[in-house]
Amino acid sequence: MPNPRILGLLLALAIPTAASAASGARSPVEAAFGNTVVSTYPDGRTGLLWLKRDGTYTAKGRRRTDSIGRWTMRGPRVCLKQARPVRVPMSYCTLIPKNAVGAVWDAKAVTGEAIRVKIVRGRVS
Repeated sequence: MPNPRILGLLLALAIPTAASAASGARSPVEAAFGNTVVSTYPDGRTGLLWLKRDGTYTAKGRRRTDSIGRWTMRGPRVCLKQARPVRVPMSYCTLIPKNAVGAVWDAKAVTGEAIRVKIVRGRVS
């Protein structure tokens, strides 16, 4: 069974489409590299996600559980596949707005909770 705390963070991710990269324009996914995607839950706790250019990610769930995995773009969606602490046999994909550092948007966690997501400059811990 996938860890719902980690999947909640993954569900909240917002990384833009690869379409602009294919057209030669700067892809909005670039905003996440070197920065932190922060998901804030109704109870005030936050999950943290760091995407890397090589297609991997590291994350800390809202209970500070560490996880790692791979991310890919599928059209206008970012898809995450957790490898550790528990390998999840499926990918979670979500549509994402074209935004940059400082962008804020609403999403739903895998648990169904409404969350607020933002891209914060630098590596927040």
